[in-house]
Amino acid sequence: MTRPIGIDLFAGAGGMSLGFEQAGFDIVAAVEIDPIHCATHEYNFPNTATICASVTDLTGTEIRHQAKLGDRDIDVVMGGAPCQGFSLMGKRMFDDPRNQLVFHYVRIVKELNPKYCVFENVKGLTLGQHAQFLKELIAALGEAGYEVLMPYKVLNAADYGVPQDRKRLFLVGTRRGEKSPGYPQPQRERITVGEAIADLPNSDSFEALWATDSVAVKWETTSTYARKLRGLEPDLDDYSYPRKFDPHLLTCSIRTQHTPASIARFEATVPGKTEKISHFRRLDPQGLCNTLRAGTDSARGAHTSPRPIHPTCPRVITVREAARLHSYPDWFRLHGTKWHGCRQIGNSVPPLLARALAGELLKAQGIQPSKPQKTLDRGEDRLLSFDMTRAARYFKVPLDTIAQRSRKIPILEELIAEMPTIEAVAHEAQSAYAD
Repeated sequence: MTRPIGIDLFAGAGGMSLGFEQAGFDIVAAVEIDPIHCATHEYNFPNTATICASVTDLTGTEIRHQAKLGDRDIDVVMGGAPCQGFSLMGKRMFDDPRNQLVFHYVRIVKELNPKYCVFENVKGLTLGQHAQFLKELIAALGEAGYEVLMPYKVLNAADYGVPQDRKRLFLVGTRRGEKSPGYPQPQRERITVGEAIADLPNSDSFEALWATDSVAVKWETTSTYARKLRGLEPDLDDYSYPRKFDPHLLTCSIRTQHTPASIARFEATVPGKTEKISHFRRLDPQGLCNTLRAGTDSARGAHTSPRPIHPTCPRVITVREAARLHSYPDWFRLHGTKWHGCRQIGNSVPPLLARALAGELLKAQGIQPSKPQKTLDRGEDRLLSFDMTRAARYFKVPLDTIAQRSRKIPILEELIAEMPTIEAVAHEAQSAYAD
């Protein structure tokens, strides 16, 4: 049986790609400008054409060619284009040069002419002057031939099986002549932090994790949520391709060096409360994780994302623990560094949230998803260790495609990250508004 096909724009490491695959789609192409994110996406999605380029430089015809689609009808194009310009008073915000990525998202949707398009963004886009931009976007999609499902929705990942309080705006456009879907209904039960990460071995117990992000270790997992992510228990709603992996390999768990003073402060912080110096929240095992953020990219200072404090250990969470809290299965690997790995998670749509939305598109088409029998080999491990130079060379793109990060001494980097600077406070306030 031929599965419906999707194309992921602004794909990042692949949270949206994975969610749609789990719902029953084949992701035939993923477009992403950052070579390091592209390498991670290629590692996890070996059957997908990974296109390392900006949407500003691509046409629908070129995407079709690289994905070897011919004239096949595409079922969905999805993506979360950044939009930053809202200061041109009296002018159309859609014409602001800083919003060109959104403009090109609409252009590519029009050129590819899929049955559905999905646009994801921060909830702040629904507020204040941002809402005017949203109206212009909906009008532009209408001009491209798509009726946006109204009222649009802000969905909380916690309502769809993700143990994280994370609210995101979703616009769903339907090509005229196709049946419009609905938005997914929230689930009754929520998954807790404890259910997500309590089983994971403490990374601080392994000296090897100072130098590498993985170690072989056997451990027991009892919660249903964690057992599904480890591949120890079938997920009957997961229609993704099985991947070959070792459930006894603890990955994405490179350690973080903390000062004795930091450890003491983390230890004294009550679960569910915020540590006063670093402003890191200590996770409550019986509650939800706060929104996992990406930090800033190299061009904006390369600030490490503010990772929460582990609920029982006096340290920040590992990349694997963050991945569990984002609903990534354990076979899914992120970049081997904490900075890139956390950034990839914070920038991505939680797979279970994307899966819930994608399932509604299939229901509208009357498609019963099918589970592939083929098990996939993931890509080469070296893809997860690329620095920008090697990643750019691998994808044959200019080295300055993404501004490079300045290096800092690890312990100094932690001290700087924990200082409550004016910039950090301002960034946190802005992020709280947006997310």
